[in-house]
Amino acid sequence: MISKDASEEFARLAPNGFYVALRVRFAFPATELNALPREWVDLYSRRRFLFDDPALRWSCDHVGAVRWSALAETDPLEIVRQSRAFGLRYGAVVAFSESDGLRSYGLFYRPDREYGDAELADLAERVAALHVGPGRAGTLTRAELAVLEAVRDGTKLKEIAHAFGVSEGAIKQRLRNARDKLGAANGTQAAVMASRLGLI
Repeated sequence: MISKDASEEFARLAPNGFYVALRVRFAFPATELNALPREWVDLYSRRRFLFDDPALRWSCDHVGAVRWSALAETDPLEIVRQSRAFGLRYGAVVAFSESDGLRSYGLFYRPDREYGDAELADLAERVAALHVGPGRAGTLTRAELAVLEAVRDGTKLKEIAHAFGVSEGAIKQRLRNARDKLGAANGTQAAVMASRLGLI
């Protein structure tokens, strides 16, 4: 389930509409939130764009984020161009995937400009945090959460080790464990995800 707060934050970041599909197995998401223009959804469905959508193809093959405009070259049906008539001019596609094939993705649109690199990273981290959800993140130990909190606050690993009275190797292991549990690419992303989930 996508919380009201997360929905409102996506609406702020993507005022022209967004679509989020969480924990997709095969083609079916466990949870989805569609805030795209109804007319676009109707046209998309009628013309069966799903099978040729460059955004969905990209989300199946990648992890991270890309601008909607970068997909125009891989779009024989000109779905990107057609979407502009519905206010979907500047967009982003983000994807997160686990090794077992379970994945989540989101499409986000704004009216005025391309998404910046920091905004793309932010959207990707938000989708990743929702994918993981509080269930699996709830298995984080107190020690792992403490390390994530220190990383979030910008503390260096050597300083964290000194403050906790353990070796730097022990801190690195706790960070690796936390990263694996959250499905994060690195310690910084794990800290951001834990913060977004309200764990730290």
